[in-house]
Amino acid sequence: MAEGTAQADHLAGYADILLDVCATGRRLTRAELDARRAQGMRAAEAGLALRGLVRAHLAGAREVHPRLPAGAAGPLLAALEQAVDAFAEGYERSQHQAVRQEEAARREFIDDLLYGRSDLGRLAERAVRFGLRLSQAHAVAVAQGREPYGDGYPVARGIEETVLARFGNRQILLTTKDGRLVCVAPGEQPDVLDYFARQAYAATDGGRVAIGRSHQGPGGVVHSYEEALGALELADRMGLEEPVLHAADLLVYPVLTRDRQAMADLVESVLGPLRAARGGAQPLVDTLTAYFDSGCVATEAARRLSLSVRALTYRLERIHGLTGADPADPRHRYTLQTAVIGARLLDWPGGTGS
Repeated sequence: MAEGTAQADHLAGYADILLDVCATGRRLTRAELDARRAQGMRAAEAGLALRGLVRAHLAGAREVHPRLPAGAAGPLLAALEQAVDAFAEGYERSQHQAVRQEEAARREFIDDLLYGRSDLGRLAERAVRFGLRLSQAHAVAVAQGREPYGDGYPVARGIEETVLARFGNRQILLTTKDGRLVCVAPGEQPDVLDYFARQAYAATDGGRVAIGRSHQGPGGVVHSYEEALGALELADRMGLEEPVLHAADLLVYPVLTRDRQAMADLVESVLGPLRAARGGAQPLVDTLTAYFDSGCVATEAARRLSLSVRALTYRLERIHGLTGADPADPRHRYTLQTAVIGARLLDWPGGTGS
């Protein structure tokens, strides 16, 4: 009954328009069409179903039909078509505006969530609307590919559909930010982020995914997101090849660079003498990198560098001679390896090291 009353409110004046149009043979005026569009917009804002409203328009035309003179069926159908078309246009316009407003609100929330720019209490209240409970711990996964991605892109939409189809309503937020794909999930559900990482890696044609650690509270999402971004940046600087990175596995690197000047001093002190080598320091730094990355196995390091074992051995001896530190000696290995890591983090000798 209430729905029928609401529908009748949005058909006010409709029957009179049909009767007048059929009596005169005219078309609906601009003012009448605008009125029907306005009624359609109000009906959409009231949450009424369009199908029921169209049915009410048809029923209104049937009620008018017996009151018309013979031969007025044609004008009635034409007037009905105009009225329903204008009403539906207003209804759809209102819905489109609502969708745009919802998208804008969602984007604003995501920006505030990932950058921590809003009051945390207010942010937690807004998060409920988007399916998150920020009082719990959350972790964030970030995927980047060969090209930037935005909301609505086939890749982003496909991953979202796949993840939601697998896990349903688990308080998961999938979005994009700065051309990257982002997934926020409760911290006690690492399987969600692992699955997202696999899907994103496959969908981005060999992209890379980083997963931040789980942190508590509204600020925890920001912390985890920043960890994931830091892991992606670190992977680029260090030349890490793993497709999926976990920030928890890379904590040693921020520790090493926390005192950047001390690290720069170590690099210069230990590796600085390599500048005297023919060809400069870089080939020998690359040699140490391959040697340590291969577990100090000379044959594997030589393979990675496309060198003979004899040539690799010569380079290691040259490093020993210049620096006084023997890469094969466990007593010297830690200092050399730490300096090599620092060189990669500081882009030494290509960078300034400061």
